[in-house]
Amino acid sequence: MEELRRLEKFQSVVSAVTSHGLLSSSSSSSASDSTSSRFLSNLVLFLAQPCGELDVDSKLALVSEFLPKISGPFLEEISKSLERDDEAKPVKTSSCSTESPKSNVKRSVMDNADLYTSQKHQQVVAMVGLDAMKRANSTLEDFSRSYFMFHRLDINEPQSIFRFLPVLSFTESYIYQIDALNEKIVNESACASQVTCSSHGWNAESRVLIEANPLKPLEDLLEREGLLTERIQQEFKSGEEYWALERKLCHALSKKNKICLEDVMRAIHLKSFDYRVLNLLLYKLRGEGVNELHMDFLSISEFLVEVADDLFDYEDDVLENSFNVLRMFVGIFGSANAPTELAKRISEAEEKYEEIMKSLDPHLSSNYQRRCEDATREGGKTSGHPMGTWNIPAVISDEEAYRAAAQR
Repeated sequence: MEELRRLEKFQSVVSAVTSHGLLSSSSSSSASDSTSSRFLSNLVLFLAQPCGELDVDSKLALVSEFLPKISGPFLEEISKSLERDDEAKPVKTSSCSTESPKSNVKRSVMDNADLYTSQKHQQVVAMVGLDAMKRANSTLEDFSRSYFMFHRLDINEPQSIFRFLPVLSFTESYIYQIDALNEKIVNESACASQVTCSSHGWNAESRVLIEANPLKPLEDLLEREGLLTERIQQEFKSGEEYWALERKLCHALSKKNKICLEDVMRAIHLKSFDYRVLNLLLYKLRGEGVNELHMDFLSISEFLVEVADDLFDYEDDVLENSFNVLRMFVGIFGSANAPTELAKRISEAEEKYEEIMKSLDPHLSSNYQRRCEDATREGGKTSGHPMGTWNIPAVISDEEAYRAAAQR
């Protein structure tokens, strides 16, 4: 399928070259004319692709001695056409050889890879680093142990894991990578002086990507793999909304500005979007429809887990100026009332949790509760649901003083 798409792109360039009168309509009448057609079409395809700092005019200046018929507007037209193509990639020129026309066309299609791809164009391709993969590993382990049972998959069977691991691992790692960049932006709000992009190993283009359409490269990749669904697209939008709310709320809190309760509750519900993406991907990978009862139950469970995690990480989140539901409640309700107000939301969620759990298959319900017990014990947490007790830590009323004291 990938080869077919590349071949279609190549043939579209051939057609464009012919339609603009750069080749005669009889160009395929002989082997030599056919080779010339392929050569010129590949050259046009190459010229239309980005190459370092060269713009279209610079490229034309370099090749005008050999290709006087090529014009700037024509190349711009080809470039726009390639940008609309999902498979647009920097290319290199193919070598002219004595190979048969069929094999030569195949080489020109399969070898379209620019060895000099710039950093700018790498950033619009879904790519992940080793650090992001390491950070995503614990989430993937938890997901497989907590969610596989809802798909009738046995976590103790290696084939159940490795069959779907490449897609799930890449997706979660990419999300973690974007999340790490977003955290750098959020952390700036708590710094006494602005942290430069270069000091963190990221740049202005990365910031634009995060604040504009950070999950588009991943979305494009899943679409090419035939895995993108409308529900997954919605969850990607949820992720982008969460990151935007995180930046907004943490900045407002650090500046002691007013915080909206609706924004906070919206953010805590959106925070687990990556688990929902993985879950929806698993349905798609298995070729089964989404079980809405399971999704509703897990959504409430995700909320409770996120709150429990925030309570456990409260002090660290204050230091790092990260989104934390207790931090936000302190900002809205004050130090005295925040624990009580948060406890109300926890109780409401627990009631919904227990109600929906009654509709689950008893065996599934039992296995999931046992998993919650294990996760709570392994995490060393004293707060959580459904096993264990909720323990809201002492609130920090003066975060600036707390951070300053921690630095001493």
